[in-house]
Amino acid sequence: MRSTIRTVLAIASAALVSASLAQAADGGLTVRRQSIEDRKTIYATVESAHVQQARARNGGTVAMLLIDEGDAVKAGQKVATIGDPKLVLQMRSLEAKTQSLRAERAQAELDFNRAQQLYKQGVVSKARLDTARTALAVADRGLASQAAARQVVEQQMKEGEVLAPGDGRVLVVHVTDGAVVMPGEPIATIATGAYLLRIEVPERHARFIREGDPVRIGPRGMAPDEDPGRTREGKVVKVYPKLSNGRVMADVEVADLGGYFVGERTLVTVKTGSREGFLVPEGYLATRFGVTFARLADGTAVVVQTGSRHAEGIEVLSGLHDGDVILPQDAPKAGGRS
Repeated sequence: MRSTIRTVLAIASAALVSASLAQAADGGLTVRRQSIEDRKTIYATVESAHVQQARARNGGTVAMLLIDEGDAVKAGQKVATIGDPKLVLQMRSLEAKTQSLRAERAQAELDFNRAQQLYKQGVVSKARLDTARTALAVADRGLASQAAARQVVEQQMKEGEVLAPGDGRVLVVHVTDGAVVMPGEPIATIATGAYLLRIEVPERHARFIREGDPVRIGPRGMAPDEDPGRTREGKVVKVYPKLSNGRVMADVEVADLGGYFVGERTLVTVKTGSREGFLVPEGYLATRFGVTFARLADGTAVVVQTGSRHAEGIEVLSGLHDGDVILPQDAPKAGGRS
């Protein structure tokens, strides 16, 4: 009798082992509790890391405007020309004065040469020769002074060229052709740094934001969860240590944001904590008549309540326990039926 019982138990154990192997072959998945990241979808605004202004170095009238909003500029590129009518009049006055000094210098040179010849002949005194030499030297100094004054005016006119402070894109042009500007007045605002996304996270989630955290960025104007295959990854590069209106700001670095408009908004998903739960691949769940089921290894169908979708699978809120083995929905059922 005992030998018969042992034989039956051995057969049953072999059957259980065979069933277990069959389940493994069918792709059985052991459900384990794991850490699930809580995520929140918020709006992010495209900002420039650095914004500089091209300013007028002297006052005058905008004679030529060479840029428009959205144009790409290089460092040192001329973006506008400021014309000052007073400088033009001053330049004309200097030119007239220069011509007069040249005539005086020519006369002084002629007087000096004549006095030098007469001095050699003993007709005039040494004092007369020295006076002529001094007059020629004064004329030379006058021309040199006039040339220096001309260079000053030319430099002032050259400073009428407004130059871009760095490589970037023009955000705002503050003036129009013919506008009167003062020294130091901004002519254009230029984004000269890399573009980044600036987010504002509610205070209750602020403690979870850390530098280096990954951020999921959706396509322009779309929520990231609408099409996970089209999302991009970024990372938090700076968290501002100040709350404003109950929110904390952070900057997110993303590759290739140059095609966005500064100020444009896009939806991003950020980490706001974590919790324990179950994540099940979508192929292990089936929905019929609005009810979601999972199939256990013994063939039993259990009703489960699902939550949010994640890259690893669908969150199961209830219906499964830690250690349950579930089968994919396309696995053959007991008795060979699919």
